[in-house]
Amino acid sequence: MRAIMAGMDATWWLNDKLLEWLGEKNAADTLTLSAPGNVTSEMGLALLDVADAVRPHPEVVAYLEGVEDDDFLDGLAKLPGGSEARDAIETYLDRYGMRCVGEIDITRPRWREHPTALVPVILDNVRNFGPGAAERRFEQGRQEALRKEEDVLARLRALPDGERKADETKRMIDRVRTFIGYREYPKYDIVCRSFVYKRALLAEAERLVRAGVLAEKEDSFYLTFQELHDVVRSGQVDERVIQERKDAFRTYQTLTPPRVLTSDGEALSGSYRRDDVPDGALVGLPVSVGTVEGRARVVLDMADADLEPDDILVTAFTDPSWSPLFVAIKGLVTEVGGVMTHGAVIAREYGLPAVVGVEQATRLIRDGQRIRVHGTDGYVEILS
Repeated sequence: MRAIMAGMDATWWLNDKLLEWLGEKNAADTLTLSAPGNVTSEMGLALLDVADAVRPHPEVVAYLEGVEDDDFLDGLAKLPGGSEARDAIETYLDRYGMRCVGEIDITRPRWREHPTALVPVILDNVRNFGPGAAERRFEQGRQEALRKEEDVLARLRALPDGERKADETKRMIDRVRTFIGYREYPKYDIVCRSFVYKRALLAEAERLVRAGVLAEKEDSFYLTFQELHDVVRSGQVDERVIQERKDAFRTYQTLTPPRVLTSDGEALSGSYRRDDVPDGALVGLPVSVGTVEGRARVVLDMADADLEPDDILVTAFTDPSWSPLFVAIKGLVTEVGGVMTHGAVIAREYGLPAVVGVEQATRLIRDGQRIRVHGTDGYVEILS
């Protein structure tokens, strides 16, 4: 936790001081590009390495294009180059297979349980990138951050008391780049442990199914831990409780959550008060600097993504499982999020202009439209 706070404190210090001394907004975003040790951004780059193992083998690519079942890994070994591709996917799953969309919910299928979720992203990477793209992307970001550092320090030295300001800023830059990636590890560790717990719980649930106590192992998801404990001990379950909770869950899925919910449970509504944006622009929160123009790809399910390098991802929200998509886009727009949510952090890590908190973005922006994302000022223009 101290490492996380050190990185965040240094980031805030840089933003405040560079704005005060140089009038330069959001330079810290560039200074954090390709910071080492960020397990979430590394997850996206690692899938580019998987694509490198798939790309040279046309039969493997053709096989993956027709994949529908989660046991597809068994069939890869029969193809020329298939063993290499399978080993690369297995290595990725060994490191990241506990992740998935909505991963804080223990009931959601993990990539290790549902590896077909990764296949569209792997194929996008095969199509859109060449060999060694992961290393090139990381080095490109590192060099950009280094150039920004050199520029900032040179400008500071030209100011009154410039050497002191430059030395202090250099220390903070080093602190940011050393510690900023640590903020991703608590969530990563939680999800790792949750998958261990899930496997243990499902092993008990499968035993209960064999004993005729539960109709299916997923029924265990509708019991509290104590209730499941009692069912395991007694060999009896109230099926009415499970059915009632299934019905309630289906009802909950039809609800639309508020964009802002306080820690007290209060739902807040309102609108942005901005008079500095063009007419018709969609207003949100600026979370990663820069301006970019491209084709909008409205994606509500990561498994349905079909992205090209010129695309801008428009979605309701992102979590760490969406990080592999970030290597194939040039900008991000979400309906939900804030400055420190995962989508914003990884967008800054990859140097992608991003605007979040854009109400009804996935409805107001149509898939395929050309849009311009103003990541510094926090708004989106629909161009065509």
